Amino acid sequence: MSDPSPSETCLFCRLVAGDVPAEVVHTSDGSVAFRDINPQAPTHVLVVPREHHANAVELATQAPEALADLVRVADAVAEAEGLAGDYRLVFNTGAGAGQTVFHTHLHLLGGRPLTWPPG
Repeated sequence: MSDPSPSETCLFCRLVAGDVPAEVVHTSDGSVAFRDINPQAPTHVLVVPREHHANAVELATQAPEALADLVRVADAVAEAEGLAGDYRLVFNTGAGAGQTVFHTHLHLLGGRPLTWPPG
């Protein structure tokens, strides 16, 4: 018996497929953007590629246009949310950096002052 595919076990693959509910705020041919269930700012949206890639480096290496699409979608969402170019984009890569779902996802954060360094 073989291991299940990421599309069967990955939370974000299942969300993209419509098998897991989410508050989707924007879609493109390559990406889906939805509200984070544990928001860290008034606007906290995750943008994920439709295809499974474990992290941002894997996505950039295997599908650089998909990485560019994530950023374009994040900007479109930020504009729709009234952030007018005043937002933060974050990739967490690896468990030590806080990545908990191993499907590339870009965090769009805004709507409050975002100090640096975070947390």
